[in-house]
Amino acid sequence: MTTSKRLATSLLILSAIVTSARAADDTKVTTENDITYAKVNDTELKLDIARPAEGDGPFPAVFVIHGGGWAAGNKKDMRPALSEFARHGYVAISPQYRFCPKDTFPAQVHDVKAAVRWIKSHAKEYKVDPGHIGAVGFSAGGHLAMMLGLTGAADGLEGEAADGSPDTKIQAVVNYFGPTDLAATDYPEITQPIINKFLGGTPKEKSKEAAQASPLTFVSKGDAPVLTFQGTKDPLVPHTQATKLADALTAAGVPGRVELLVGAGHGWGGEDMTRTLNEMFAFFDRYLKPTKP
Repeated sequence: MTTSKRLATSLLILSAIVTSARAADDTKVTTENDITYAKVNDTELKLDIARPAEGDGPFPAVFVIHGGGWAAGNKKDMRPALSEFARHGYVAISPQYRFCPKDTFPAQVHDVKAAVRWIKSHAKEYKVDPGHIGAVGFSAGGHLAMMLGLTGAADGLEGEAADGSPDTKIQAVVNYFGPTDLAATDYPEITQPIINKFLGGTPKEKSKEAAQASPLTFVSKGDAPVLTFQGTKDPLVPHTQATKLADALTAAGVPGRVELLVGAGHGWGGEDMTRTLNEMFAFFDRYLKPTKP
């Protein structure tokens, strides 16, 4: 199977995950699509939003970031997931980001951070609680979600921001099988060209970039809690990526959990799908929904 076919298969699996939402009354959800949140050179970057149609908020928010090897995928694929988050009482945002190899790292990180600044700047308009924001991502999207939760202003990955712009700090991350260490040497052969295109060269040639693009590099006390799901038979991302993250979170005292799904690949369905989605919502509820007195 070629890399492109493998990625297409993974995206179909992810689509199955996020479209498993229960049948519900869509009148309870307000959606807005293709909103421009940033402009890079001549490219307008857009995002989609779904939010509860009723209530004054402010509501917690969650960024839902698509995968595709940092080179493919579409924010539109996440729209069913956005609506399901809105039915759970969240404002949900799916941002477009630039693709490699045209735009290599750190362009993608800059873009999702710009999206966080945008929603914080428009918090009143969209009834968002800017102090309770999370991110969930799938594969490369999981990597970007972790970069949001584990990096800060001092790490040099904020991109261009106007003076007085909000920070990009978020409070919780759920990572579905995203890579954590791009300098690792145990990636399968099919994954290596994907990472090379993202970095603009091999990890050996781009050692500085590989380190800076690795969520593992930035794990430190005070980071956002992280929940990670990883299959032990993932053909793209070795499960050692998740165990390395578990060790780093433990050493830094960062709350969270790493769950290995024995025998699962780059995505899953059935009972495991339902269970991990329920655990995702429970995790976000714990860290993003303030306890009422």
